Amino acid sequence: MIYRFRVILDNDTEEDVFRDLEIRESDTMEDLHNIITQSFGFDGTEMASFYLSNDTWDQGEEISLFDMSDGLNEVRLMNETALSDTVHEAQTKLIYVYDFFSMWTFYVELAEIVEELEGLDYPNLMFVKGQVPDSAPEKVFEAETDEESEFDDDYNIDDYEDLDFEEHWN
Repeated sequence: MIYRFRVILDNDTEEDVFRDLEIRESDTMEDLHNIITQSFGFDGTEMASFYLSNDTWDQGEEISLFDMSDGLNEVRLMNETALSDTVHEAQTKLIYVYDFFSMWTFYVELAEIVEELEGLDYPNLMFVKGQVPDSAPEKVFEAETDEESEFDDDYNIDDYEDLDFEEHWN
């Protein structure tokens, strides 16, 4: 079977930037990573991860290109994870992050599953819309306003006179 994906760049420009692509269900997550990077014009040499996602695009379990955990955590790797073990009718959405310094972020959604066409090479780039900007769109990370941070207080770290402790306590 062939998976058809729409891969949308998360950007704040007026122009939509996305790619429609096809890939075999038996291919790996690394194969999906490769066609995404190629179709958007990246060289594919930067760190990247997929994250399982739900209908509201919440970030779930990570599937990484490389194991950077130093053995501390069990990590699913792209080259060891089949597409069919990750994406299916009940799990259609992934978040893909390429280049952790620039944070290129993409929404990847399984659009349909079709029969393989004889004579067609896979993976296959079906459709291209929009130009990739020169740099990754700025991300604005905002703290939740409903909850107060544990560090929200009125203390100024440089104002020692108002703190209630002896400076030379040891």
